[in-house]
Amino acid sequence: MRVLYNLLSVVFLSFSLANSVHAGEITPRDAASHVGEQSTVVGVVSQVSNSGKGTTFINFGGRFPNHVFYAVIFRKNGHKFPSVYTYEGQTIAITGTIELYKGKPQIILTSPDQVQVR
Repeated sequence: MRVLYNLLSVVFLSFSLANSVHAGEITPRDAASHVGEQSTVVGVVSQVSNSGKGTTFINFGGRFPNHVFYAVIFRKNGHKFPSVYTYEGQTIAITGTIELYKGKPQIILTSPDQVQVR
């Protein structure tokens, strides 16, 4: 009986650890409910665009201005993301602190470590 109990404990612990790898991941639509939190937003990139001032936007949940969430790369960090346009149409995970800017949730990217292609 003790062996069965130990085996079940190991299975439960393994399952819990496997699920915690993706714990805290949210959808782009849910990002607005997590402002101020360090989170990982996972979704399909709808659009990658660049402003006239060199700021890059990675939009989720629709193209600008209908997107529900976006990641921002300011010009000073743009050189760190040479393949940013390849993200369009792909599922990616963006990690950082969610902020609101002009009513939309965003994460500011300063390092490629914040982006994971899924």
